[in-house]
Amino acid sequence: MSDKREIFVSVDVETAGPIPGEFSLLSIGACSVYEPDKSFACELKPITDKFDPKALEVTGLSLEDLARAGDDPAHAMGNFARWLADLAGDDGEVVFVGFNAPFDWSFVNYYFHRFLGMNPFGFTALDIKALYMGATGCRWGDTRSSRVANRLNPATAGNHDALTDARYQGELFRLLWADLIKPRDS
Repeated sequence: MSDKREIFVSVDVETAGPIPGEFSLLSIGACSVYEPDKSFACELKPITDKFDPKALEVTGLSLEDLARAGDDPAHAMGNFARWLADLAGDDGEVVFVGFNAPFDWSFVNYYFHRFLGMNPFGFTALDIKALYMGATGCRWGDTRSSRVANRLNPATAGNHDALTDARYQGELFRLLWADLIKPRDS
């Protein structure tokens, strides 16, 4: 058990397909959940030509454009790790927060280990969908972002831009914590 201050970091990724390694991580957006202006974003050069057309359609990203203008993956992951270290400082520990965190975390974890040999988030992630299900007792099918948003009424929305979506997810987490989790502590 760590006595370090927990810094919740909302992370969203856009990818070329469903699994890391075979498909590329194309963009990362991240922000401090409680200070969303503290943010990080990058677009990466693809590591493979393989893609799911539906994934690229959703993101609007182009493998050809990213091959020319994207950041080298090792450089991007180094920058992300430095940003996380700066955010944590000497007394903090970063906690990965995502909406469907297993998907986003799998790409981030793969890229951190492949290009840096370590993952600053460790081997865990906090999933907003699972937290919502536990807090409300709803069915898994009711954890879709549209249904969660109907209940929590966020001021923002997602749009498949990684940083915009990270900030939106951060807002969902804050609302969920304030409205459904924190009252239990009182």
